[in-house]
Amino acid sequence: MYMPGLFDAATIERRCEMKRAKKLYILLGVLAVICVATFALTQFEEDKEKIKATGEIIMEVSSDDVQSLSWEYGETSLAFHKDEKWLYDEDEAFPVDEDQIHDMLEQFEAFGVSFIIEEVTDYSMYGLDEPECTIKFATEDQSYTVEVGDFSNMDEERYVSIGDGNVYLVKVDPLEEFDVVLKDMIKHDEDLSYEQVTQIKFEGAENYTIFYEEDSTATYCAEDVYFTEKNGETLPLDTDRVGNWLESLTTLNPTDYVTYNVTDAELESYNLVEPELTVTVDYTTKEDGQEISDTFVLSISRNPEELAAAEEAEANDEDAEDVSAYVRIGESQIVYKVSEYNSDRLRAVSYNELRHREVIPADFEDVYQVDVTLEGSDYTIAVDGEEDDERIWKYQEEEVEISDLQDALETLDAEYSSDFITDQPSGKEEIRLTVHLDNENHPKVEIELYRHDGEDCLAVVDGETFALVPRSDVVDLIEAVNGIVLN
Repeated sequence: MYMPGLFDAATIERRCEMKRAKKLYILLGVLAVICVATFALTQFEEDKEKIKATGEIIMEVSSDDVQSLSWEYGETSLAFHKDEKWLYDEDEAFPVDEDQIHDMLEQFEAFGVSFIIEEVTDYSMYGLDEPECTIKFATEDQSYTVEVGDFSNMDEERYVSIGDGNVYLVKVDPLEEFDVVLKDMIKHDEDLSYEQVTQIKFEGAENYTIFYEEDSTATYCAEDVYFTEKNGETLPLDTDRVGNWLESLTTLNPTDYVTYNVTDAELESYNLVEPELTVTVDYTTKEDGQEISDTFVLSISRNPEELAAAEEAEANDEDAEDVSAYVRIGESQIVYKVSEYNSDRLRAVSYNELRHREVIPADFEDVYQVDVTLEGSDYTIAVDGEEDDERIWKYQEEEVEISDLQDALETLDAEYSSDFITDQPSGKEEIRLTVHLDNENHPKVEIELYRHDGEDCLAVVDGETFALVPRSDVVDLIEAVNGIVLN
C-alpha cells in the first residue's frame, strides 16, 4: 500500500536533521556537565590547596648548633655526627671536611621560600610522595627533616617539605650542596702554598739540594735566584724551570684517594715505605701580616711491576700501559693516586731538567761586544754609543743591524735535558765567539761550536762541554754574522 510522503526525499532529510539535532543537544548537555564538574573541582582544589607567594623564612638553625646530619639521595646514604669535631658514623677514622658540612647546613640558617602551598592533599604532584632526597639533622633540642621533591622548571625552584603539612618552593635548591658522595666529604691534604721557597731537598732517585739566593756572584743572569752545589761549585738553575716545577706542587690538588687510613702493609703495596722520590720544601708564608716558616714534604712512587712491564714494552717498541703512581703528603694517612702526567712532572727534578738550556742565559742588554772567529777570520761587532735610548752597534766603524745576530744567540740552546752530554768535540769547528758582558763577576763568555752530526753541533762553553744544540740554529748564527761582516 502506498503511503504518500513516507519515503520521499524531503521527509528523509527532515528526519535526519532531527536526529542530528538531538545528538547535538545530548553532546551539549554532556559538555555542560563536564564544565560544571571541572569548575566545581577547581573550586574545590582552590579551597583545599591554598597557593600564595611569600618571602617567609621557614627555618632558622645555626650550623654551629647542629650535632648530627644524614641524608639519602639516590644510592647515597651518609650520616655524620659531631663530637668536638665532625665524624663519619660508619668509620670515625674518615677525615671529614668540616667546611663542607658547614656549607651544607648554612642554607638552613635562613631557609627562605618563594611560594607556600597549604593543605596539600596530593604530595605526588610535587614529587614528594617519593622524595628525591631526604635530609635529617638535629641540634641538642630539636630534630629536623627536609624532603626534596621535583624541580619546577617554570619557577626554576625546588619543591620541599619540612613535615608541617605544607609544600614550599625554596629559593636555594638543597641538592646544590647535597648532591655529593663520600669522597666529596673528605678533608684533603693541603697543597704547597708559599710566599717564598728557601730550600728544596730531593732524596731517592735524585739526591741534591736547591737553595734560594738573591744577587749571587755565581751567575751572570740577573734573574737567577735558585742554585745548587755540585763538586764544590755553586751552579745556577733556571728560575722559570724551577718555578714551573714548584707550580706542579701548588696545583697538584690530589683528590683520587686510594685510602684515607693507610696501614704499613698498604704503604708497602704503594711502594711508599722507601719512596721513589721524596721532596722536602722549606718555605715562608704570611699570616696576619706575620712571616711564618714551614715545611712541605711529598713522597711519590710508581707501581714497580707496572713500571717494569712498561719498560719492557718500550724496549720492544710496543705500546706501554700507564703506570700507576701514588703520592703521600707528609705523614698523612691519605694516599692518593695521580695521573702519569702529574707523576712525570713531579719526578722531573734532575739537575739537567732544572738547569739553563740556553748557551748564553744572559740578558742581551748586558752584551756590549761579540768577537767572532769564522772560517779562519776574526771579526768584532760592538756597541758604539746610544741614540734615542737605542744602542748603536757597529762593525768596522759602520753602523749595523744586530737583530738577526741577537735572535740567533738567544735561540741557541739545548732542546732536551738528554742533550746535556760530556763528550769531547771531535768534529770541525763551525764558529767561535767571545761574548763580552757588562758584569764585573762574569765579564765574558767563551763559546765554541763544533760539528757533531748532520742534526746537531756540540757547544763548549768556557772550555767545558755544554750540550748538543740544533745544527740549524748554528747555521742561522753563521748566516747572521755573515750578514753583518760581508755587507
